[in-house]
Amino acid sequence: MQLDEAKEKFIASWGSLGSNWGVSRTMAQVHALLMISEEPMSAEDVMGALNISRGNTNMSIRSLIDWGLVEKLHKLGERKEFFQAEKDMWKVATRIARERRKRELAPIMSVLEQVKEVEVSDGNKQEAGKFLKQMNEIENFASRIDRMMAKLDQADERWFSSLLSKFMKR
Repeated sequence: MQLDEAKEKFIASWGSLGSNWGVSRTMAQVHALLMISEEPMSAEDVMGALNISRGNTNMSIRSLIDWGLVEKLHKLGERKEFFQAEKDMWKVATRIARERRKRELAPIMSVLEQVKEVEVSDGNKQEAGKFLKQMNEIENFASRIDRMMAKLDQADERWFSSLLSKFMKR
């Protein structure tokens, strides 16, 4: 496989993976391109490499900056802005986990807290009891996931690698 073909295959695959993060395919493709680029790229460079619109490029880059996966750089003597992706995969993984926790887990935790306030009356006592029991089970599970993700966010790579190697030996 030629280098250009390998890069295209990686970008396409990372784009597909992006849908699993809850981000657009294009945003993930922009991220992939910036991760494998040796030098920071301008928005025009990204547009040309991926054959996408300026609006899609700018929106994707802005989102990647919000996620903490890309940073904006300025080159001396250049009017254009340049962008560079974080290349340390531990940092990439923890930033993605942090964003997913904030965007997905925090809202459902809030909803679970709200629905526990359901009114119980004589007419719905049994059904409401079953509902509340299920909501508590979901909340307990979500709380465990939240605590685990918080620990992962605070952990360093050596701790996680050690934990993972212990798990893999079992």
